[in-house]
Amino acid sequence: MNWAAMNLMPALPEIFLLSAVLVILVLDLFISDARRWLTYVLSLATLAGCAVAQIYTYTAVPVQIFDHMYVADPLATVVKLFMYAITAAILVYTRQYMTDRGLFRGDYFLLVLFALLGMNVMVSASHFMTLYVGLELLSLSLYALIALQRDSVQATEAAMKYFVLGALASGLLLYGMSMVYGATGTLDMAGVAKVIHAGQANQVLLVFGLVFLVAGLCFKLGAVPFHMWVPDVYHGAPLGITLLVGSAPKLAAFVFLVRILAQGLAGMVGDWQSMLLIVAVLSMALGNLAAIAQSNIKRMLAYSTISHMGFLLLGMVAGNVGGYSAAMYYAIIYVLMALVAFGVLLALSRSGFECEKLSDLKGLNQRNSWYALLMLLAMFSMAGIPPLAGFYAKFAVIRAVLDIHLVWLAVFAVMMSLVGAFYYLRVVKHMYFDDAEDSSPIVVPFEMRVLLTVNALALLGLGVLPERLVALCLDAMHQSLALI
Repeated sequence: MNWAAMNLMPALPEIFLLSAVLVILVLDLFISDARRWLTYVLSLATLAGCAVAQIYTYTAVPVQIFDHMYVADPLATVVKLFMYAITAAILVYTRQYMTDRGLFRGDYFLLVLFALLGMNVMVSASHFMTLYVGLELLSLSLYALIALQRDSVQATEAAMKYFVLGALASGLLLYGMSMVYGATGTLDMAGVAKVIHAGQANQVLLVFGLVFLVAGLCFKLGAVPFHMWVPDVYHGAPLGITLLVGSAPKLAAFVFLVRILAQGLAGMVGDWQSMLLIVAVLSMALGNLAAIAQSNIKRMLAYSTISHMGFLLLGMVAGNVGGYSAAMYYAIIYVLMALVAFGVLLALSRSGFECEKLSDLKGLNQRNSWYALLMLLAMFSMAGIPPLAGFYAKFAVIRAVLDIHLVWLAVFAVMMSLVGAFYYLRVVKHMYFDDAEDSSPIVVPFEMRVLLTVNALALLGLGVLPERLVALCLDAMHQSLALI
C-alpha cells in the first residue's frame, strides 16, 4: 500500500470524527460536572463538522481507498448524513433524562461518538474485515452504554445478555466470512462478486458460509429467530440508551446487509432470497403477535421493531434495485418514527420516574395535548395509516414484493399490518380516552420541544410528499450497486 500516493479525502468524515473524539476525551478530563454542557456542545459541533466534511467529500461515482477496503459512494453519503442528524437528535432528546439520573458524563458522549464511528466504518466498508471492525466497534460501545447505569441490576443484566449473544453472532459472522474466503480466495466485496459470477467459487463451501452470514446479519437486525436479545435489552437499558440502540444502528445494519448480500453475494441471490423470505415472515408474525400481549411500552416497541425489520427485509427479498431502495426508505422512516416515540417517552420521564408502562400514557391528552398529538403521529405512522410516512414505507416494500409476483407474501404483510394497528391504536386509546393517573407537569427543555416537533411533523411531510426521499434512495442505490 503506497501511503504517500494515497488520497485520504474520501475518509475525511471518519478522520475528523476520530480526531474530535480524542480531543473531547482529553478536554473532558478538565471539565467539571457543573460545566458538562461544554462536552455536550462539543459533541454536537463534532456531528455538524462530520456533516460538513461528508457533503464536501461527496462523489457521485464510487471511490475506493485503503486497498479496496473502504468505499465512498452515494449510499454511504446519504446514510451517514442521516446518522449524524439522528445522533444529534439523540443527544438533544436524552440531555435532561441523563442529567436527572447522573449519567450526563463524558463517557456517555464519547461512547455515543465511538458507536457512530463504528457505524460509519460499517457503512463505508467494501471488504469483509472492514465490515467486521466497524461492527465490533459499534457493538462494544453499545455494550458499555447499556451498562452505563452501574447501580441498575436490570441494565447490567441486559448488557450481559447482549454481550453474550452479540459474541455468538460475531462468531457466526466470522465463520461465514472464513468460509466465503475459502470458497472464493478473497474477502474484497467486488472480488467475491467476480469470482461467483465467473463460476469459480466452491459452491458447497459458499452456501455454508452464506447460512452463517445470514444468521449473523439477522441477529444484528433483531429478526426472528435471532431476536431474543431485543425485548430484554430494550426493557433493561435506560430509556435514553434504548433510543440509541433502536435507531441509528438499524440504518447501519441495513447497509451492512446491502454490502454483503446485494453487492458481495449478488450472484447467490436465489439462495439468500429464500432465507430472508422465511425470516421476514417469521419476524412480522412473531413481532406483531407478541407485541399485543405487552403491558410495558418499551417491550411493546421492541417487538414492534422485530416486525418492522420483517417489513424491511421484504425489500431485500425482491432482489433488485427497486426493492433495495424501498428497504432503504423503510429503514430511514422507521428510525424517524422510533425517535418520535421514544422522544415522547423521554419527555414524560423525570427524576425518579421512568415512563415505561402503557398505563403511564393514560390521559396524556388531558395533561398535554401537544405531546399526545406527537405520539399519535408516531403510532399512526408505525401502524401504516395514511397520509403518514409509515404508510408509504410499507406500501413501497409491499409493491417491491408484488413486482416479483409474490402475491401471497404481500397479502400476509397487509394482514400483519392490520394486527400491528391494534396495539398502536391501544396506545392512542390510553392517551385520549382514559383518565390521567399522573397530574404532574411535563417539563421539557426548549431545544427538545422544537426538535421533537420537527421530527414528528417530518413524518407527516414525508408521507404527503415522499418523492424526493424515494428518488434519493433510488439514485444512491443505483450508483452504489454499479460498483460491483
